[in-house]
Amino acid sequence: MSQVKKIVIAAACAALGIVLPMAFHSIPNAGATWLPMHIPVMISGLVAGPVSGAVTGVLAPVLSSLLTGMPAAPMVVPMTCELFVYGLVSGLLSRVVRTGRATVDLYVALVGAMLAGRIVNGILRALIFSPGAYSLEAWVAASFVTSITGIVLQLAVVVPIVVSLERAGLVPPRYPEE
Repeated sequence: MSQVKKIVIAAACAALGIVLPMAFHSIPNAGATWLPMHIPVMISGLVAGPVSGAVTGVLAPVLSSLLTGMPAAPMVVPMTCELFVYGLVSGLLSRVVRTGRATVDLYVALVGAMLAGRIVNGILRALIFSPGAYSLEAWVAASFVTSITGIVLQLAVVVPIVVSLERAGLVPPRYPEE
């Protein structure tokens, strides 16, 4: 895939990372529940690779905060770190996981990125952003309990979107037919 196409994908996904949360935030606490910004970041990483995914993970929350006020200023840095990891790890894993089955590869990369981002977020909150005030219980509640709806949504839509983009010829297929 060309660098230009990767840049376009990262930009389009960053734009979606601004627009999708606007739709969800009309519902109280929907951002933390549905995690709409995570979806385009993961798609960017899976489709265009780790650099594009990481760039999308930085641009989406920063630009969204500047343009819409969401996420709120105190949440921008921790959220940017988490989304950076999602984009980077989804892209890295999508390059190295090769089971011979594209859908399995994509789900392994997606779940791996989801776990890595949550782990990094928890470590950063415990050590830097909320030292002494962030517990294992708070991390589990925020990362898994409150966000279970968003986790299910990501599992339901991210891989089918990537597979659809491949089938439509908009991005190169994972396993080109020979």
